[in-house]
Amino acid sequence: RIKVLDLDVHCGSRPKSLAAIVLEIGGERREAQAQGDGPVDATFNAIKQLVPHSAHLALFQIHAVTEGTDAQAEVTVRLEESGKTVNGQAAETDTILASARAYVTALNKLLVKREKTAPAALSA
Repeated sequence: RIKVLDLDVHCGSRPKSLAAIVLEIGGERREAQAQGDGPVDATFNAIKQLVPHSAHLALFQIHAVTEGTDAQAEVTVRLEESGKTVNGQAAETDTILASARAYVTALNKLLVKREKTAPAALSA
C-alpha cells in the first residue's frame, strides 16, 4: 500500500534536520517535508504527515550487517497502536533510507492488522 519513492534529508550542525519524502500510497504519489531532532526524526515526521496514525514508536534499532564505511545497515522499527504491535525491517547502505523503509514496512503491517480487526478502517 505504501512505498518509499524518494528521500532527501538535510542535517548537520543546524538546530533542526529537514526531510523531504515522496511516497506512493495506494498508487498515488504524495510528498511531504518535515523538520525533526535529527534526520531520522525528520524523516518519520514527514512520513507521519502523509500517513497520519497514533502508533507509538516502541523500538528503533540499527545493526551493521557488513563492515566498512559503506556497510549495510539493517534497521528494525516496532510500532504499537491500540494493543497491536508490528515490526518493520529494511537494509540499505544509507541508514536513513533504511529507517524510512523499515518504518513504512511497519505501517503497511499495521494497516493490514487494522483491516483484519475493523474492515471499515482502511484509511491511513
